[in-house]
Amino acid sequence: MNLAHMEYDFLFDKSQNLLAIGYNVDEHRRDPGFYDLLASEARLTTYIGIAMGKLPQESWFALGRKLTNQGNKPVLLSWGGSMFEYLMPLLVMPDYENTLLHQTNKAVVRKHIEYGKKHDVPWGISESGYNMVDARSNYQYKSFGVPGIGFKRGLGEDLVISPYSTVMALMVSPKEAYKNLRVLKEDGYETDYGFYEAIDYTAARLLKKQKRAVIKSFMAHHQGMSFLSISYLLHNKPMQQRFESEIHFKSALLLLQERIPRISTFYAPSVHAGDASIVSGSDQSIRVINTPDTVIPEIQLLSNGRYHVMITNAGGGYSRWKNLAVTRWREDITCDNWGSFCYIRDSESNLFWSAAYQPSLQQGENYEAVFSEGRAEFRRRDFSLETHTEIVVSPEDDIELRRIHITNRSRKKRILEITSYAEPVLATPEADEAHPAFSNLFVQTEIIEQRHAILCTRRPRSAEEITPWMFHLMKVHDAEIINISYETDRDCFIGRGNTISNPRVMQESESLSGTDGSVLDPIVSIQYRIILEGNESMTADIITGIAKSKEQCLHLVDKYQEYHISNRVLELAWTHSQVILRQINSIEADAQLYAQLAGSVIFSNQL
Repeated sequence: MNLAHMEYDFLFDKSQNLLAIGYNVDEHRRDPGFYDLLASEARLTTYIGIAMGKLPQESWFALGRKLTNQGNKPVLLSWGGSMFEYLMPLLVMPDYENTLLHQTNKAVVRKHIEYGKKHDVPWGISESGYNMVDARSNYQYKSFGVPGIGFKRGLGEDLVISPYSTVMALMVSPKEAYKNLRVLKEDGYETDYGFYEAIDYTAARLLKKQKRAVIKSFMAHHQGMSFLSISYLLHNKPMQQRFESEIHFKSALLLLQERIPRISTFYAPSVHAGDASIVSGSDQSIRVINTPDTVIPEIQLLSNGRYHVMITNAGGGYSRWKNLAVTRWREDITCDNWGSFCYIRDSESNLFWSAAYQPSLQQGENYEAVFSEGRAEFRRRDFSLETHTEIVVSPEDDIELRRIHITNRSRKKRILEITSYAEPVLATPEADEAHPAFSNLFVQTEIIEQRHAILCTRRPRSAEEITPWMFHLMKVHDAEIINISYETDRDCFIGRGNTISNPRVMQESESLSGTDGSVLDPIVSIQYRIILEGNESMTADIITGIAKSKEQCLHLVDKYQEYHISNRVLELAWTHSQVILRQINSIEADAQLYAQLAGSVIFSNQL
């Protein structure tokens, strides 16, 4: 019983007749804000305080009663327009027909239903988890609501549906709530543990072409409120009967029977204008460049803090690990032909091109570079073959993933060769640029055919020197594989008198030579010869990474043999980028603006 006795004095402000939001123990003072709205969960505390004789009756009438209209009926405004604010007290408190609170609850549920129909989603919005995580991948949590019934600005900027909001609505509109729960169940949002926490439809927090993100968690607080709501409906309001039977609470029940006021003017909150803000218009979170020929290369920077990748709109760029160059690169604003590449060759026609514009210098029937937060993409079409390339850096491991999707839009079977190419360095960029030929002499390569990978390291100059190990791996999925071959000698790959834009291996139908060891001019190249049926698609994952030792490097090679691990990299890359933006209090449009400026920092800009 002692736990039922509460002291309100330290929170109660006699001049306002209201309870403060909190109390600062260190400074021995109340917070300056107050719980001052009748349409909030605060009315439960105020009611109990009055019924127990701890608060004056004036506190109830000090709660704000700003009204808006739902049709021609007055409705109480809450702060955030959430179902939780309106219906949480109803879990234990009785409700009386033809009262202001009863009419408000009915109108609020109708408003949520209308808002859901307007955006073609299930309805029911309250505070919940949403599609944003912290550095430990924990979902973030905040209040969401419907514009027009809340004072809070920006309610229309988010669209997060929480199923527990609909379960609470069973107490007010059981038929409509049941129909909505059926929709949520049919859409796959129910599990053995009940409904998921929420479904986030906010475009700014979704991947490209993703329509929704399911918050796959369960909050005991929300599950408990759901049980009480179901009990309200099925067991004839047991909690409300207990509430009314308590002698102290019974003495103040007239407070809950406030009549509906007769007024002709209503308050119109400014957030009505926020309804359209979740609708995507001109998306400033991505950059789309339709040509490789820009005056200054447009670039995208990808990083996990240790492994860094720079990509230009033509497909050039570099990969670096801490202060070491993983692949060779030179600042060349004219050619821009340094980096990691992928050639695609049709064996029957002997025509070849590359996943991006570089290094083949062919733009194809159409060409598009898309830079979004945490990702670079290239799209092109050549000879009835569509190529889509995604490039990301893993936030977990020091690797970069280049996933290439090829779709055969013709009806005939195609025999294709997919060939990767990069020049390993494993030294500081300054040392490599000063003496590239000398630097190459220390690079050793090793082909591991059973793992479809190539390892590279530098011979140490002393017994104390510890040199890192690099790996280059390619895996092809959803296609019939004819042959796999490897190359680590640049002279064998390009040939005498040829260039990287037209190497010898693209002029012949022979497999790569398989040379490895201490070569004069090292490269890493893996070639798959595959069969792609008409109207079919295949995927090639090209993974380059680095580690401190050979054992760690081999561990990464084994790890990325699995297709689902590569899928995880694509998902985590976007999530990691969102976490970083949140930590620096920025948005994707800001990041894209800085990336545009970065092109003039990395490349000399004479303009």
